[in-house]
Amino acid sequence: MSTHVRTAPAPAARDARHRAALIAMTAIFFMWGFITELNGVLIPHLQSVFQLTHARSMLLDSAFFGAYFVMAVPAGRVVARVGYKLGIVIGLLIAGAGALLVLPAVQAASFDLFLPALFILATGVVLLQVSANPYVSLLGAPERAASRLNFAQAVNSLGHTIGPYVAGLLIFSATMLSAEQLAALPAAQRVQTVQPLYLGVAAALIALALAVYFFRLPALTEATEQSGTRKHGFLEVLRHPHLRWGVLAVFFYVGVEVTVAHFMVKYVSRPEIGAMPEADASLYLSYYHGLAMLGRFVGAALLMSANPRRLLPLYAAINIALLLTTMSSAGGVALWSVVLVGLFNSIMFPTIFTLAIERLGPMTEKASSLLVMAIVGGAVIPPLQGACVDLFQVALGDETRALQYAFFVSALCYAYIVWYGLRGSRLRRPPAGSGGERG
Repeated sequence: MSTHVRTAPAPAARDARHRAALIAMTAIFFMWGFITELNGVLIPHLQSVFQLTHARSMLLDSAFFGAYFVMAVPAGRVVARVGYKLGIVIGLLIAGAGALLVLPAVQAASFDLFLPALFILATGVVLLQVSANPYVSLLGAPERAASRLNFAQAVNSLGHTIGPYVAGLLIFSATMLSAEQLAALPAAQRVQTVQPLYLGVAAALIALALAVYFFRLPALTEATEQSGTRKHGFLEVLRHPHLRWGVLAVFFYVGVEVTVAHFMVKYVSRPEIGAMPEADASLYLSYYHGLAMLGRFVGAALLMSANPRRLLPLYAAINIALLLTTMSSAGGVALWSVVLVGLFNSIMFPTIFTLAIERLGPMTEKASSLLVMAIVGGAVIPPLQGACVDLFQVALGDETRALQYAFFVSALCYAYIVWYGLRGSRLRRPPAGSGGERG
């Protein structure tokens, strides 16, 4: 009589599955980076088609990024119930459905119908963020989690870089008409040029969902509430200081990343800085994003051995120095010092994320949803710095100096990140009854 003993997968087989899963995840990171940047082309196009005010056209961004705040907690509950793999599949399908819902908006030539479509598309992206960020962090040795997530986020940055180019090519080259002839068409015909782009996005998302569903991804259910442990509330998860301060760190990081990008073109085009048309200045925004992508690939290599709690505050401190430089100089020095901020932004989001979810075990997916919710900082910090620009301009009567002085808001955001890396991210003994691991 013999008995069958179930054995754990051999380390080599497990590592091979983890590598294959990481490759699959990079495609997903690329897609949501690609999707996130489509609004940069869609907004001015629809503004022209429907003759919208600037405020009304910005409702597209409100619909998209509002989903991060509204849907992050529900997304965490979905992942807690179904696990990371199915969470990723559901996220891809929801995003695909949102892309398909753009088609009725196109057929009806209705701007208002674009808003719910983009909200649903973004809801899928939120579910991907809640699922895929912690999944990549957990997909291998804990000490290399920051390196893995930086690599995946570098591919995400590639999507950010390519998305606007492809969107512009498909939207504005969808017909053989010149720009003048296209502008003369009725709105119902001009809006049709959006259709090929979103059909392609929907097809890619649905194909990815099927691939992930049938691909043998490691379940990693031990880091979700599927593991059979008791349920944890969001307030209980926030009792872990390194997570609580990490939520604020994500809020300030995303806020400052978006703020610097938002003011880049206007700032660089000023006579005292770059002295160029805004159309030419937009190239420096591409450099800003491209440097972030390059920095993430370099950061992924550095974090194979470097301590993330030292590298994160170092990068944030360098960005404070760069902002102080641009605030106190002019010409090429001021221009390149603000563009170089993108290079040192590179490792921040993935590194903060991995530090914030460290050793949270079955509370990881709830922590992830809270961190994704904090992306709403991108909707809060830019208007705050904009209000400072307005105040300084009234006081000084000089727009360039007002733009420079207002960067102190961005510098304060980086100062918090310095503190988080040095102190706030430290693991401490969890509160009694919280169910976490001892740090």
